[in-house]
Amino acid sequence: MSVLPIIHMTLYKHGVGYYRRRGAIEGEAVKLSFRQEEMDDLLKSLTIIDYSKGQVRGVDYDTPQSQAEKLAGCSIILDDARSLRDLLRALRGRKVQLALKQGQTEGGALLGLDEDETRPMKASLVSLLADKTETVNVYPISQLSGVTLQDNDAAEDLRFFLKTALGQESHRSITIRLSPGEHDLEVSYIAPAPTWRVSYRLVMDAPPDADAQPKALLQGWGIFDNQLEEDLSDITLSLTAGMPISFVYDLYTPHTPERPTVEDEDRSAAAPVMFEEAMQSGWVGEAPSSPAPMMRSMGRKMAKSGVAAMGASVQSAAEGKSLGELFQYTVSAPVTVGRGQSAMVPIVSSALKVKKDLIYNGNKMPVHPVATLRFDNSSGLTLERGPVTVLENGEYVGEAVLPFTVNTAEAVIAYAVELSVHVQENTLWDNHLHTLSIRKGYLLQQHYQIKNTIYKIDNRSGKSKAVLIEFSPASGYTIFDTPDPAEKTLNTRRYAIEAAPGQITTFTAKERTLRSQKEEIRSLKHKKLQAYFKDNFLDEKSYRELEALLKAWDEISQLEKQINKQEKTRKKIYAEQEQVQKNMQVLSNRGDEGRLRSRYVQQLTQSEEDLTKIAQTIKSLQEDIAAKKTEIDKMTEALGE
Repeated sequence: MSVLPIIHMTLYKHGVGYYRRRGAIEGEAVKLSFRQEEMDDLLKSLTIIDYSKGQVRGVDYDTPQSQAEKLAGCSIILDDARSLRDLLRALRGRKVQLALKQGQTEGGALLGLDEDETRPMKASLVSLLADKTETVNVYPISQLSGVTLQDNDAAEDLRFFLKTALGQESHRSITIRLSPGEHDLEVSYIAPAPTWRVSYRLVMDAPPDADAQPKALLQGWGIFDNQLEEDLSDITLSLTAGMPISFVYDLYTPHTPERPTVEDEDRSAAAPVMFEEAMQSGWVGEAPSSPAPMMRSMGRKMAKSGVAAMGASVQSAAEGKSLGELFQYTVSAPVTVGRGQSAMVPIVSSALKVKKDLIYNGNKMPVHPVATLRFDNSSGLTLERGPVTVLENGEYVGEAVLPFTVNTAEAVIAYAVELSVHVQENTLWDNHLHTLSIRKGYLLQQHYQIKNTIYKIDNRSGKSKAVLIEFSPASGYTIFDTPDPAEKTLNTRRYAIEAAPGQITTFTAKERTLRSQKEEIRSLKHKKLQAYFKDNFLDEKSYRELEALLKAWDEISQLEKQINKQEKTRKKIYAEQEQVQKNMQVLSNRGDEGRLRSRYVQQLTQSEEDLTKIAQTIKSLQEDIAAKKTEIDKMTEALGE
């Protein structure tokens, strides 16, 4: 047994454990061994208390070096398979005394070892320069029975090598230095540890009558592991729920930061330094039947003893208490767990009132609603997250994950899919004009963008089903023209729908958001203007003003069309003139060619007159357009007055 046995262990969900060791110590030091990966947490959290009159004088611990790093400066390093030969090689030049099997001893300086590769322990030779002589004696290695080191440095290096080789690469030791005498010493620290787990069973009893709210026994088991290198015997155990802040901080590895180099510099007298002056300054649905046809055939009545008797069969072995932001289960009975073993302890046993619902959320389970059990946590405990197996009327009916649930909070457990109810979900979009205003040549519109989420519930069972439709409003949208929800959560609304058997029941959730749009009056069509007036978005005066404005724009459009027509005619004349001029270039002034040339001249003269008329017409039309635009500007300025 350890000189300081573990007396208490607290396990957390984030991968650390808190350990307390305590025992009676006599002497000036106590040594503890830890895995290398535990050293950072140990140095961060190690707490030492002497409950007697002794004193704690300090803590020594192994430097974080590998065996090879520690032996880097050692003159003697021995291989596992050839220790004697490595020692003889390393002692070359050192004073030694060789003990021979014949009982003789020979002293001197060791020259070295000449190895025979074929028979290293039989034919290899050891050479020795005898004391006070010039004689070199040679001995077969097989005759050696011992070597005495007569060089203090070599002896110290050999001891250091052996001490280093004795240590484990994966472990580090700490030595707690104490004052002389007796001590009642407690050492506590945190270290990495497997997270504890919890699993639940929710056992439902058949209610005495159909109208009574069903009850269930919630049973929770804490599961933990002993991966320490010692047995845990009669310790106290705590299992902590919650999320404390925790981190690894490298305190074990030595670190020498780089420093900047600063050169000496010449100094001159400093000028005065000047500063500027400162300026002054709850719905409950009908309990559905079994969630699927297969499960309906599995029911079997439980013993009449009920939930209370079942709860008495396995009593909780833990007491719960709040630790601020955390919650702790403390196992009341001493715990014994062998090294490398795991254990389960009952930590929750509570009778609860439950209610059964069918909840549909297409993002979580498309097509079908899920059967859920819901209960308020009246256990007085905080329930850590873990799997829960649901038993009803003596049969397994499903499983789920119980979320982290504080005392008095509601838990919702979805444990099975209701296959007899099908839900089809569709989305339709629409736009409705909300307001209309006029601002300097523009219509400012505010319209609702409407999202219609349509649920069609097909109940293929033989009885009515109460379904909670879980609806998540879109960001920035407001629900309207929809019945009040039966329940609200942080992110969803739940609507209670009674689905008749053999029929399709429709429910629509409507939501909308207000959007703005600017439309140029000139692009407005007469038909749309009339629709605005008909739907009372425009009064008589505004309608007449806009109608006159659109008529003026229409007139400008007609004038622009006339200009375009004149421009096309002018381009045609230009093309004809170009062709006539080309024809004239090849004609002479005599005979038939002369007469033809004369006709071309007359044609050119006429076309020039036509071009002059076109230019005058275009100018007149442009003047009319300018006048109309001036009129439009005045009409636009007067809009909305």
